Amino acid sequence: MLNTIFKGIFDTASMTVISLPDFMLCVAVALVIGAGIALTASRRTNFSHSFLAALAALPALVCVTIMMVNGNIGAGVATAGAFSLIRFRSQPGTAREIALIFTAMVAGLIAGMGYLAYAVLFALILCIGFLVIGRFDPEAKGLTKTLRVTIPEDLDYDGVFDELMKEYCKTWKLVSVKTVNMGSLFRLTYQLTLKSDANEKAFIDALRCHNGNLEIAIAQGENVVSEL
Repeated sequence: MLNTIFKGIFDTASMTVISLPDFMLCVAVALVIGAGIALTASRRTNFSHSFLAALAALPALVCVTIMMVNGNIGAGVATAGAFSLIRFRSQPGTAREIALIFTAMVAGLIAGMGYLAYAVLFALILCIGFLVIGRFDPEAKGLTKTLRVTIPEDLDYDGVFDELMKEYCKTWKLVSVKTVNMGSLFRLTYQLTLKSDANEKAFIDALRCHNGNLEIAIAQGENVVSEL
């Protein structure tokens, strides 16, 4: 009965049909791998829940796609074309996001080909690698910040905060300058990495003394320099 329900109407005697237990096993392994990759991505990062959910489901989606193609060249070409359309309808991601997505896709591809042990081993090695790298990543530790400082128009913004940056930051870079309030003010945007022992409130108070107590905003780094 089950063989009849899950039999394709276009199946021929020369085609290899995947049995239901094998299909369920591959999908289950792919879902477990996806959950592991999503759990790894959620450690020390601020990815959204929607991204983590998509990351968990991606290996299973790729796994089913590969199993359904099953040696059919025409279906494989059509699938590649469909996946290429997704790229042009999505926003560019950071290098870390792209690496996680490719990890999930490759693990799903390996599982879809039936090499379940290799798929688990590959995902495990990559997840351990991401965790090890994350221990030394200042962004993962919350030290990478985006700073926006408003200054009067008569204040020369070139190097105006360098002394403070040396005291509180490991690295810093002025990434944009914008005029605001009808050109009477400048808004400076910095990408910086705070020192591990830096006091963020003391840093803001010191900035206030230099910019005439105008608006200051500091937030988690936006990774504008790491987009691909």
